[in-house]
Amino acid sequence: MIFGSVQVALFGLFYLAIFALSLWALIDAARRPAGAFVAAGKRTKQLWLIVLGVATGVSFIALPPLGALRFLALLAAVAAAVYLVDVKPAVSGYSGGGRRGGSSRGGW
Repeated sequence: MIFGSVQVALFGLFYLAIFALSLWALIDAARRPAGAFVAAGKRTKQLWLIVLGVATGVSFIALPPLGALRFLALLAAVAAAVYLVDVKPAVSGYSGGGRRGGSSRGGW
């Protein structure tokens, strides 16, 4: 019986990690300037905010594992991962803050 409770706890942590990943991606996308998305060729900021907002909502609903919604949380993880791995690096160079008078490539 202990194995079952450990397994439930691990699944709970897994879905909590998916929610945290989705929330991180949503907050990051909201902080980026809208022009950066178009300039980087990564659709629009509004589209990414909608996709990541839905992903965050779905992953929040799936936190207490609700059977049929579990697979939707996996789709939410995919959406957040695509943003964080593909879109975020492309738009981070256009963030418009921090560096002044320096080159936009590398820190060396």
